[in-house]
Amino acid sequence: MAVNGPRPIIIGNWKMNGTSESLGEIRLMTGMLDGVELGCDVVVCPPATLIRQVHEMLSESKIGTGGQDCHPEPNGAFTGDISAEMLRDAGARYVILGHSERRHYHDESDALVRRKAEAAHRAGLVAIICVGETELERGAGDTLDVVSRQLAGSVPKGSGAENTIIAYEPVWAIGSGVTPTSDEIGEVHRAVRHWLAERLGDEAARAMRILYGGSVKSTNAADIFAIPDVDGSLVGQASLKAKDFLGIIGQFAPC
Repeated sequence: MAVNGPRPIIIGNWKMNGTSESLGEIRLMTGMLDGVELGCDVVVCPPATLIRQVHEMLSESKIGTGGQDCHPEPNGAFTGDISAEMLRDAGARYVILGHSERRHYHDESDALVRRKAEAAHRAGLVAIICVGETELERGAGDTLDVVSRQLAGSVPKGSGAENTIIAYEPVWAIGSGVTPTSDEIGEVHRAVRHWLAERLGDEAARAMRILYGGSVKSTNAADIFAIPDVDGSLVGQASLKAKDFLGIIGQFAPC
């Protein structure tokens, strides 16, 4: 586990999964955590259709609720979109932005991610800004250049530990079952921390949480969380089932 770093956080990204039947997993999770002192912050990001219900179910717990995307504008003629203010109104306090699936399938640029992060800050949400390289970029030795470019383009002015979290997710590891080595993860997280220090100052950089995401599960979470500068994880598939998600959360004592 990271020593003397910020309080860890585990964020579950349900992606486009979940209907009202899936809320049973939330009930199971809150039941299993009843009376347990968490050793990390926990956030669940369900699809937009479930945010209000999940928020209400978690309102008596210490678990937060988040959204998976937001529009840069607070309102307007943007059919099918959801604003940061709408997420806040539904009970969300966090929002995932710039996930590789959004960047790839929706052609989202760094500039757009930056505008969305500004919108999140405007609405009082914590922006979880995702960065990460493709397999081709990794093979070409361009990982650190790609991540630095994404950070420079995606992280807005005014970002700090209170309103921003960085999530490093190598695109080639997401949902693949393949996890980078500890050295590979550590190299990128050190680079992210260094980038933050150059722009925000050492103290602010130390306080900001940097998460790893990409095929994280209970069987490899302890090794990942032992890497310096890893302050938790953005979890995909393993967050859909309470037992699997709690297996990851439980890597942080005393949970």
